Amino acid sequence: QLQASGGGLVQAGGSLRLSCAASGLTLRYATVGWFRQTPGKEREFVAAIIWRTSTTSYADSVKGRFTISRDNAKNTVYLHIDSLKPEDTALYYCAARITGYSDYGFWGQGTQVTVSS
Repeated sequence: QLQASGGGLVQAGGSLRLSCAASGLTLRYATVGWFRQTPGKEREFVAAIIWRTSTTSYADSVKGRFTISRDNAKNTVYLHIDSLKPEDTALYYCAARITGYSDYGFWGQGTQVTVSS
């Protein structure tokens, strides 16, 4: 299971750190991604990290403001968000894709981020 947390109501320009904790699932052979979705829009990719190599990737819209990282000991992936903008308001999900599989097969329940202007 994946448990996402850390969302909240923040003023524009502020920061947040989202957490994605895994239980009963080892992430050693996984890519963990963050996605976000707003009502009426498709879910969009935000960032991902390959656990074994710590290789990261980001959507162009968040490069320079979002940082994805992992903590081996806690089996947790973080998404640190700086300089929050109102357009970052969304429900943020984390997901895991096991190496060798094409799809993200494990999803967390989502954590809401709301940015006020």
